[in-house]
Amino acid sequence: MPAWAIITIIVVCVLIAAAAAVGAAREVRLIATRRKFGPEFDRLARRIGARNARAEFIERRQRVAALSLHPLPPERQQGFAASWIGVQEQFVEAPSAAVATAARLCMQVAQERGYAVEDRARLLADLSVHHAKRMEGYRRAERMAADPDAASTEELRQAMLGYRAMFRDLAGSAALSPSAPASTSGPADGGRPAASPGTGPVPRPRPRMHRRPRVALRLPSIR
Repeated sequence: MPAWAIITIIVVCVLIAAAAAVGAAREVRLIATRRKFGPEFDRLARRIGARNARAEFIERRQRVAALSLHPLPPERQQGFAASWIGVQEQFVEAPSAAVATAARLCMQVAQERGYAVEDRARLLADLSVHHAKRMEGYRRAERMAADPDAASTEELRQAMLGYRAMFRDLAGSAALSPSAPASTSGPADGGRPAASPGTGPVPRPRPRMHRRPRVALRLPSIR
């Protein structure tokens, strides 16, 4: 076999191997991105494709890195914890209003952490960088909060769970600790102390005439 033919075969083999290595490396990066961002990556990949989704998350990480994000000081964590207890108590009398209040509370915590909250779409994208595991529930909660009076009891309960999960991530663990300040609960639960914002059920909402019966909002622990 002529020398030039052998060289050509070698060059072709090298190019094939290089292309395979590049493809494998790209696939590994996609897998790593999917593992990190979970359903949030899958949601975006279905819309714009996996490669474009990965590029979008790279852009999001760069944008969030430029923000002045910071943890809440302990006193603010405790203050937000007390506010969340108030949201749970509000659910007793006005579940729809409680969902709207929870939405505002999460937005306030995000703003104090350093997120830009003026553009809702951008906020959702930015939150997905560090809170990807909570985004599916948070997006669902946002949809319910847009028209809570049209939501079913179960949808309102799921919305509160979604907001609580994001609240927990944003406010920090101290805001959900058993030592967080607690207020007394309303008359609907016989005067028992209100549950801490991270555990326990919210008292049963009062049924109203001509309205769907409400059920207790039980908030299981979130891992």
